[in-house]
Amino acid sequence: MTTRAEAPARSTHATAAAAVTVVLWASSFVAIRHAGTEFSAGALSLARLGLGSILLGALLFTRPRPEAAVRRWPAKRDWAPLLACGVLWFGVYNLALNDAERRLDAGTAAMLVHIAPLLIAVLAGFGLGEGFPRNLVIGGLVAFAGIVVIGTSSSDGRAELWGVVLCVIAAVSYAVGVVTQKPLLSRLPAAEVTWLACTIGAVVCLPFAPALLDELRTADATTIWWVVYLAAFPTALGFTTWAFALRRTSAGRMGITVYAVPVVAIILGWLFLGETPAALAFVGGALCLAGVAISRRAA
Repeated sequence: MTTRAEAPARSTHATAAAAVTVVLWASSFVAIRHAGTEFSAGALSLARLGLGSILLGALLFTRPRPEAAVRRWPAKRDWAPLLACGVLWFGVYNLALNDAERRLDAGTAAMLVHIAPLLIAVLAGFGLGEGFPRNLVIGGLVAFAGIVVIGTSSSDGRAELWGVVLCVIAAVSYAVGVVTQKPLLSRLPAAEVTWLACTIGAVVCLPFAPALLDELRTADATTIWWVVYLAAFPTALGFTTWAFALRRTSAGRMGITVYAVPVVAIILGWLFLGETPAALAFVGGALCLAGVAISRRAA
């Protein structure tokens, strides 16, 4: 049970972990832009999740643990939500999003995928009993308005139907994956949940192994290093810090927090890819950050 004195530290740690996640997930857009030039959607997903699983497993099983800490294998009741999280969020989400970004411009994809945080808030409100705090609802709507502004400013107006469908599939998979993950974190360590879900996602992507082997033979070394970065940082580290933060706050609040990802991605794209965003995108970014700030305020 958390004491009143421990609560501020717990909140600070969760906020710091969420900030790390936002930066790493935003950086993945830059990495995917590079890696996607030589790797297909399925091969990239398998490489990212497979290597991420290996790195997470190595960290999990080789790091020293205090004598009081016991590594708990999931109970029978844990496997259904674990499978849902791994298959949907790690497997289906990556496959759908990687393929969608080959068919849609970034602005349209961002608008569609970022219906996920609102879905998370709704699913957590009903399914997890988190309810609908006023600040969460207001912040979510403000942040979503920011996403619409960003998407409108960067969209070319052409949306392929299958690309739209894939983005919606990615958003729904993302939302359901988060909501199924949340109860697990009250019973299992965050690192173990992340490793198991990532491993399940990698297994889902195994049919793309032949394509990955073929593409590795012809890929440039720089591109391969971008894939390694995706696996080590946005995947292994980013999902671990996400789980750490999610364990210490509500699913709805964490979902709204990721509205900051497109804002950071715009900045990183400007710095590393020379992509100058439209002026309207900065207005959308300000709305996203304002919405996140509102949602994380105590009621």
